[in-house]
Amino acid sequence: MSAAAGSSIALPNQDALAASRRLMAAFLVWGFSALLVGASIGPLQALNYAGIDLYPALRPVLQSYYEGLTIHGVLNAYVFTFFVVSGLLVYLPARELDLAPNMTLWRLCFGMMAVGTLMLLYAMFDNSSSVLWTFYPPLKGSPFFYLGMTIVATGSLLPLPIVLDLRARWKARHPGEITPLVTYMSAATMLMWLLAAGGAVIELVAQLDPWSLGLTRTVDPIIGRTLFWWTGHPIVYFWLMPAYVSWYGLLPRQVGGKLVSDPMARLTFAMLVLFSLPVGSHHQFVDPGFSQIWRGVLTALTLSVALPSLVTAFTIGLTLEYAGRLRGGRGLFGWFTALPWSNPSVAAQVLAMPTFIFGGAGGIVNGSWQLDNIVHNTTWVPGHFHITVGTVSAMTFMGIALWMLPHLTGRRLLSRRVALLAVWLWFIGMSVFALGMHWAGLYGVPRRAWVSFLPHSVYDRVYGLAHVPLALVGVGGSILWLATLTFYIVFFGSLFTGRLLAPEPIPFAQAFGQEEGHAAPPSALARVLEHLGLLTLLTAVVTAAAYIPIFWPFLHHVTAAPGWKVW
Repeated sequence: MSAAAGSSIALPNQDALAASRRLMAAFLVWGFSALLVGASIGPLQALNYAGIDLYPALRPVLQSYYEGLTIHGVLNAYVFTFFVVSGLLVYLPARELDLAPNMTLWRLCFGMMAVGTLMLLYAMFDNSSSVLWTFYPPLKGSPFFYLGMTIVATGSLLPLPIVLDLRARWKARHPGEITPLVTYMSAATMLMWLLAAGGAVIELVAQLDPWSLGLTRTVDPIIGRTLFWWTGHPIVYFWLMPAYVSWYGLLPRQVGGKLVSDPMARLTFAMLVLFSLPVGSHHQFVDPGFSQIWRGVLTALTLSVALPSLVTAFTIGLTLEYAGRLRGGRGLFGWFTALPWSNPSVAAQVLAMPTFIFGGAGGIVNGSWQLDNIVHNTTWVPGHFHITVGTVSAMTFMGIALWMLPHLTGRRLLSRRVALLAVWLWFIGMSVFALGMHWAGLYGVPRRAWVSFLPHSVYDRVYGLAHVPLALVGVGGSILWLATLTFYIVFFGSLFTGRLLAPEPIPFAQAFGQEEGHAAPPSALARVLEHLGLLTLLTAVVTAAAYIPIFWPFLHHVTAAPGWKVW
């Protein structure tokens, strides 16, 4: 049987390589097409906060702000990210290990998520499921929405057995050696997601699917919210960790240097697996049923997630400085300006990094019990969300796409200058938008509010003090519209450009101590962290210890709520 069919352990032949490139391209195009729709709707939300209501002009395509916000959140947060991640975390390990992935499972992953996406689109665009991206009960949408979400979430787990199979086959051929870095990071990400996805899958299968089908009449909102945030916080790391895969495993070569520490990259991923799972309920600081003691414990646990970010800041910062010095950078910051800023793939990823510093600082506020009371349910929260996921993940995925499209298709990038313009517009637009959202949140402007629906006199009276930050939100959203237009001119145009003499290579990085084609002797830390099964088991135990005390009183005081449809 051929490697392309998914059962051979042989090295991939040219047909298998071509098949994997085509499927990776399909993941990329489908994911970025979802972002195109979601990002095109996003500025409508920004203009809403600036007091400009465009939704009446868009009927019957979009009926309300809440329908648009649901489509924006679901397509960007789930569909875009799941497709890109499910492609990258199979394709990159397979190419690093020079093995054929299980194409049957990989195609099944794509097919399931595609079918689920179509169901979600139907449920959202017919205005039956304006339940927002968090789909909190008792807001009740169409069965198509919940079943579609179930299929998408389940499909997103299928890269895990593919990556573990690749790793096992490679280790059988290389006994005693540690897993190559990109494959290690990919496997750690998928193992984290296996544990993280459990909350949302249980919520969907046990609560929302039967409820939406009429098999049950009521639902418990607090159990549903808690199950959602079991997934809802670590899902951020399912978006972030693939960006780190590029920062650690690819970007050092793109900037002309080396990764300064392979063990620190592995430690970062091990800490993200362990620390990201038990902390999701800090999103529920104001919910009833949480003791003060447990709120304090959640605050302490949440702050632990800052540790892998600090390790990344120092490791990647030093990696970039090393590359900049090699390129002739002098003085305190000369290395930074010496980086290859004319390369849009590099610019996208490097520009994403400083925004994450501000996102992390805002996250400490969100995760602190007392400070969260000030910003909870204000525009501060989506401002934080956009300065993290909307920059770190989205811009890194854009940067990856800008070298990966020529690699997959053998066609040149349509225009490096236009791509570079898109990167800078996205960075500026998202920064201005997030600044305005954070600032307006400090004035108490509520999130998820159709404020432009108010008469102008009422809008000015209620939100007049926040006029400047809300204007910034509108300006930032408008710049993001231009960024979206310029990026997709390059993205889709590059599918039809002239052929390259040779496809763009994958820029797998070397670490200090490694020679081209030869691994460095593994450190003691790398050997300890190689035991991903034990790490996953430990994380499962810690997660159970964090959530059993939370769920126990809820299960003994069940709330039976009927469904609401308020749109």
